[in-house]
Amino acid sequence: MQTVMNGYKGVSLLINLNWDRIFSVGTIVVGLLAGAFLGHAIIGI
Repeated sequence: MQTVMNGYKGVSLLINLNWDRIFSVGTIVVGLLAGAFLGHAIIGI
């Protein structure tokens, strides 16, 4: 159980250190999906 908790703490630390990068990648992905959706809606294929 202690190994699981240590692993969880390690993952939590990585997320806390890199949350801005994860947010940036998520924003880019959402923007690309929105652009694809709008492009598809405008062309109407």
